[in-house]
Amino acid sequence: MPSSAPQPEQLRLASDGRTPNSPHPVLIYRQLPLAGPTLAEAFERLFDSHLWPSAWRGTVYDYHHYHSTAHEVLGVASGWARVMLGGENGREVELKAGDAVVLPAGTGHCALQASEDFQVVAGYPIDQQYDMQRPDAATLDAARERIAGVGVPISDPLAGTQGALVPLWRGEVAPLSR
Repeated sequence: MPSSAPQPEQLRLASDGRTPNSPHPVLIYRQLPLAGPTLAEAFERLFDSHLWPSAWRGTVYDYHHYHSTAHEVLGVASGWARVMLGGENGREVELKAGDAVVLPAGTGHCALQASEDFQVVAGYPIDQQYDMQRPDAATLDAARERIAGVGVPISDPLAGTQGALVPLWRGEVAPLSR
């Protein structure tokens, strides 16, 4: 991978018995050097160009949830938020304008606190449609089956074919421990 490609932080999150999470690491990109009239438009163009079509602008829900049928990228277009990743006992992460987080299918997420102007742009790999799931031990096995059917995307939403996502998620490079 060229050194000019952004290098993400990696978080590995185990299931808590209610939220499945993923064997793939969550990827967090900090302070991306984006150019555009607005950060929202810059993220939309970037995601679209790497086959992760931008789907909506909004916020992160303030309740724990995950998607079992799609991976998700969130680009912070304005403001900041403290987000819990991985379920109720997961990891708190602070995100601010210019950051992006890639959530593999099954990764729990919930906004704990956010600035009034917090806004994200969301994208999903081409041909993947997201669902909305709440953590629940009774539905965990069915969710895991759906997650297992979600393939590794053909590109990283932030760095395309030169990005870290594909080799990391395919196990072609050793992950960083966190």
